Amino acid sequence: MKITFIRHTAVDVEPGVCYGRTDVPLKPTFPEEAAKVRETIRKTIISNGKPFDAVYRSPLSRCRLLAEACGYDEAIPDDRLLEMNFGEWEMQRYDDIKDPRLQEWFDDWLNVTPTGGESFLDQNRRVASFLDDMKNSGKGDVLVFTHAGVMMNVMLILGIIPLEKLFGSQPPYGGMITVEV
Repeated sequence: MKITFIRHTAVDVEPGVCYGRTDVPLKPTFPEEAAKVRETIRKTIISNGKPFDAVYRSPLSRCRLLAEACGYDEAIPDDRLLEMNFGEWEMQRYDDIKDPRLQEWFDDWLNVTPTGGESFLDQNRRVASFLDDMKNSGKGDVLVFTHAGVMMNVMLILGIIPLEKLFGSQPPYGGMITVEV
């Protein structure tokens, strides 16, 4: 089975602000960015010779709006496709976070949980659960509108990138990866 993951388009958030699970707005360039994603999806369908068997999305509006702009109003929301939850750090500038756990997290982002949030491994388990369900679903090609963290976890779980290269592999806004599961 093939799963195509698409990252939402650019968000209207100041650089340096932690916004994982927060439902943030999209940039005013959304219509143009969405049109490019829609065209990429169209080319993927032509290449596959058939439409997707199922379409899923993160419940956050940045993914819902992109799915709708691409013609997938009925995309199925799935909480396992949410971005990482940074808890009390959400919507704060990283430079302004006074939580002593921040340095612990920088030192061990894989295991340390942001205060009130979830660890990278928590998100990894969610994404692995989604992939397992898709593998056992009997579906053919699937399309997913989601976040960079989810896509990086997919690539890590499937052995596409090693852990030490994970952050250099962040997909761009509107970026797409297709994987075999």
